[in-house]
Amino acid sequence: MPQLGPYEYEPKPEGEAFQKLNPRKAPAAGAMMLKKGDRLAIIGDSITEQRMYSRLIETYLTACMPELEISVRQYGWSGEKTDGFLRRMENDCLRFDPTVATLCYGMNDARYRPFDVTNGKWYEDHYTAIVRRLKNAGSKVVVGSPGCSGKLATWVGSRVGTLEEHNQHLCALRDIAMQVAENEGVAFADIFWPMYKARVAAPGLYPGDGSKPYEMVGRDGIHPDWAGHAIMAYAFLESLGLDGDLGTISVDLQNKTATATDGHNVDGFDNGEVALTSTRYCFCAPGPIDRDNSVRSGMTFIPFDEKLNRLTLKVTGVSGLATITWGGASKTFSASQLREGINLAAEFTSNPFCGAFARVDDAVAEKQAYETKQIKQIFHGRAARDNMEQAVADSEKEHAPLAQAVRDAVRPVRHVIQIR
Repeated sequence: MPQLGPYEYEPKPEGEAFQKLNPRKAPAAGAMMLKKGDRLAIIGDSITEQRMYSRLIETYLTACMPELEISVRQYGWSGEKTDGFLRRMENDCLRFDPTVATLCYGMNDARYRPFDVTNGKWYEDHYTAIVRRLKNAGSKVVVGSPGCSGKLATWVGSRVGTLEEHNQHLCALRDIAMQVAENEGVAFADIFWPMYKARVAAPGLYPGDGSKPYEMVGRDGIHPDWAGHAIMAYAFLESLGLDGDLGTISVDLQNKTATATDGHNVDGFDNGEVALTSTRYCFCAPGPIDRDNSVRSGMTFIPFDEKLNRLTLKVTGVSGLATITWGGASKTFSASQLREGINLAAEFTSNPFCGAFARVDDAVAEKQAYETKQIKQIFHGRAARDNMEQAVADSEKEHAPLAQAVRDAVRPVRHVIQIR
């Protein structure tokens, strides 16, 4: 039996927006969950069906960790609650034998009304049943919490209560999801708390021109744009136990040598210029930091580069200052900074990997769009009613080249780092 209380709670920022929320402290991420050849299922409601955080996750795993050869499918279904996925999970998901699964439910399970104990128990029971069925099928699991609300859902006619009460409900379901993960011995991804804090902080940090306010949880207050999905992707990637070390390039100016770790090969070093070929990319998000439709903006609310996106350059033999030029951009660093190592991915957000990374992301987007069609239109359409197994076989023939295109999009990137 799990130990009950006393609990540790998350530290809270000052402000009225946080007074009535007391989320339990989320557990730290555990060991690396992924192994070579894993099949990852990304499961959830309409927020998953937006194919945004799921796309960021798949593109990250494909481009930044190609050696793992992870295959990914997304199973988002608009309007779904935990009971909905329980009914379809055998037919839609388990037939593909996932070895790892991420779950993101709770927004619809909260039913857009204030919290009540009966609904909390309903959510707990159904989320637990999903986790157990995945575990019994041989899958490792990450239980995700719901996110937060930015507005009352205008399309829900039965909604009652205030926005504050809705977020209290979602926070309660967040703690219940965490308890489900603890009870079942699986990982937990906290989406609600970092997204809620970012939602409160964002308008003050990025006020814009007043015509289009920064809305972390999207224009409708429920479905985030890219900034919010960056926070979601981070929560799941971190919970999978990834360490974020994407490689180190070491340069000794005095001895005129340059080396690199796996995924990066030094092709030549002369006159302060290191020529490299890389098969492992850094995560690229070169957009503006002050727009809610920007992945880069969402990354400013979380330690994404620090924890998941470290491509390190270490240089010794520098006297005073040195200027690093990479991909057409230049920055100057001290000898001590370079000796300790700088994170190229964070310092040069527009870099030689951006074009190649975008190519992978485009292929992922096309594949995931088909996965929505495959599940919602084919597996739950006339073809499946006539002959389910034939519908699966025929649709898999269409899916296979899209999955191959994702793998083929990862090509070596040749680039040069100049040290002056």
